[in-house]
Amino acid sequence: MAEYLSPGVYVEEFESGSKPLEGVSTSTAGFIGLAARGPVEGLPQLITSPADFSRVYGGYLSENAFGSYRYLAYAVNQFFLNGGSRLFVTRVAPSDAKSASNEDGAVLSASAKNPGAWGNQVRIIVTPSSKAKTPILEALEGNRYRVKNGSGFYAGDVVVFTSGESKQVNRVVSVQDQTIELSQALTGEVADTALVPSKWLSTSEFTLTVVYGSEAETFEKASLNPEAPNFVDKLVERSSLINLHASAVSEGSVTPFEQIAGADAATFEIILSGGSDGSAAALSPADFIGEDNGPGKRTGIQSFIDNDVVSIIAIPGVTDPNVQLSLVAHCESLGSRFAILDLPREATKVQDVLAHRDLFDSSYCALYNPWLQVFDPLDKRNIFIPPSGTIAGIYSRSDTTRGVQKAPANETLRGVVGLDVQYNNGEQDILNPAGVNLIRAFSGQGIRVWGARTCSSNTLWKYINVRRLFIFLEESIKNGSNWVVFEPNTEQLWARVQRTIDAFLTRVWRDGALAGSSPAEAFYINIGPSTMTQDDIDNGRLIVVIGVAPVKPAEFVVFRITQKTGSE
Repeated sequence: MAEYLSPGVYVEEFESGSKPLEGVSTSTAGFIGLAARGPVEGLPQLITSPADFSRVYGGYLSENAFGSYRYLAYAVNQFFLNGGSRLFVTRVAPSDAKSASNEDGAVLSASAKNPGAWGNQVRIIVTPSSKAKTPILEALEGNRYRVKNGSGFYAGDVVVFTSGESKQVNRVVSVQDQTIELSQALTGEVADTALVPSKWLSTSEFTLTVVYGSEAETFEKASLNPEAPNFVDKLVERSSLINLHASAVSEGSVTPFEQIAGADAATFEIILSGGSDGSAAALSPADFIGEDNGPGKRTGIQSFIDNDVVSIIAIPGVTDPNVQLSLVAHCESLGSRFAILDLPREATKVQDVLAHRDLFDSSYCALYNPWLQVFDPLDKRNIFIPPSGTIAGIYSRSDTTRGVQKAPANETLRGVVGLDVQYNNGEQDILNPAGVNLIRAFSGQGIRVWGARTCSSNTLWKYINVRRLFIFLEESIKNGSNWVVFEPNTEQLWARVQRTIDAFLTRVWRDGALAGSSPAEAFYINIGPSTMTQDDIDNGRLIVVIGVAPVKPAEFVVFRITQKTGSE
């Protein structure tokens, strides 16, 4: 309650109506898989185009080296080609993958930012530089010198006094105002008060240029002085290519560049080596499942625990049951995302497909078959890839153009020139009721997704769009209702909450996501004495019961035609 102590007019703002509730995005995808480079732990990286993926994670992997584990790059390309716009990626690397480094680095120990043979192409070019110089105006007692400008000089810096051809290397002990104390006294006449000085006291640093292909990073005026703000370890922390540690500190008798490169060198180059992509044989389901090592250290599937944006997730080409069941469990645990699963390429017969399908019973995942034929830019030929990346793009495209209530089926596949297997109606008659979504080619209609079922045995959740609509509603209501927490649990709050949710669901109904000819037929909201007891209120619980009528897809279109006779 505001206090009014002085006479006057007071103007105050207050909120009386409901707060608008905004729908969350459902078209953001997440992929997990092998890549040529990129971080292997921490938060998944946002990718907005195939070129962006190439910049962060490198290009396509060799089939000879990684076989069925190499499909992440192809899935990313297909995702964007089929209408996807935002994608988060987590890289998995084999346990025997190694980061390139300079093992004999006596002064600077460098290594590639992450494992992979890509690091063997990284070059670090070192050149001498200086961040500050000034003439000495007066020599004081005790190795102290009054200079024209002491800015840029720090205790511990190696400095060079230049007079004509002679150079004296020294070390700064302290800097106070325009007075610099050195570790040793300079010899000869050092003062220079001329308008154009010819004698200079300058700092001694070096510049690092890190080159990888067309990428280049420059770290100017780096120092070996740990006390300086331009200490090389601090500067290189922001590099996306290398990790670097100074194994030695500045010495007063040798410049930092000479410590690194030796005497009489104009430039010095550090070559990284020993990097390895690892082998497919070293991969195991544990690499994809990942480890929960705490925030910023999680790997594999576990890294997506820290991401609350992704609503579609896949591990393209990885069909190991342990990995897929872990991915489904991850989606069920969070309740905010849907998994797209691939079948093994060799599972083409109906019995083999059903055997793999029987491993799952969840409304948070869907299975798609067969594999798709696309052009491989690496080998310049057509290859077969798993469908999950393409299907994720179709989910995103359908959500954007029609809404999450539209089943992501009867949609054409872009960039796909053929199918690994052609299924007929009789085979789909067996697979569709079992919850396997087939991709089929129709004459004159292209290649289309011809199924929209989850892997759930519960008929209430057999359609993908119903589960994803509820994910959308639940996440939107949860994210838009944070303002309710710790508000007084009174009838005024109940009325505001009901108005907020009512306005949101009415908008969803008008968009065609809910069945019914009126909002009353489409949903109901109960809050108050009918949903809460006094014990609930005493224990801080506000309970709202919401019922919605989701639209179901017209999966079977039946036209019943009879013969009309003249007497009828």
